[in-house]
Amino acid sequence: MRGFFSLIVILTWCLAQARPQQPAAPFSTAEGSLKTFLQTHLETPPSNRDKTTQYFSAFVDLNGDGTPEAIVYLTGQSWCGSGGCRTLILARNRSSWRVVTHITITRPPIRVLSNASNGWRNISVWVQGGGIQPGYEAELRFDGKTYPSNPSVPPARRLTGKAIGEVVIRSSQGGTRLYP
Repeated sequence: MRGFFSLIVILTWCLAQARPQQPAAPFSTAEGSLKTFLQTHLETPPSNRDKTTQYFSAFVDLNGDGTPEAIVYLTGQSWCGSGGCRTLILARNRSSWRVVTHITITRPPIRVLSNASNGWRNISVWVQGGGIQPGYEAELRFDGKTYPSNPSVPPARRLTGKAIGEVVIRSSQGGTRLYP
C-alpha cells in the first residue's frame, strides 16, 4: 500500500512539472500599470504626497471593445470630503491609461449597471453627506465622451427601485496603498 501511495505522489509531481507554465494573467499587468499611472497622474511633490491615499479598482469592459476599463475609487485626506471621495473611470492607452472621467463625491457601492448609453455601460454610485440626506444611488450615463462628474446634479439621475447590475467596488475599507 505504501508503494502505491508513493507511486501516486511521484506521478502527481511529474504531471505538475510537465504542465506548461501559464502566462501571467492580464489582470496583474493591468493592476501594475494602473498603480504606476495613478502615482504619476496624481503626483504631487514628494513632500506633499498624501500617505493616507488608498485605491480600490475594478476592471470591467464598459464599452464592449473586449478590453477592460478601470473603475478606481480613491480614498484619503486629499481625495475625500464630507460628500464622499473621488472615483476615476480610466481606459487603456497602450501600456498605460487615460482618464475618461473624474467623478466627485462618490461612495461605495459602485455598480456597473446592465443598461448602456452611447455604447458604454451605465454606472451607479452612492451619494450621501455634504448636505445630502438621506443617501441614494445615482445613475451615471455616458454621453458619448464622458460620464457626469458630479453624481448629485443632472445629468446624473437618482435611481428609484432596485438597480440592476453588478457591484464592482463594495466598500472603502482595505484598499491598496498608493504610496509607500
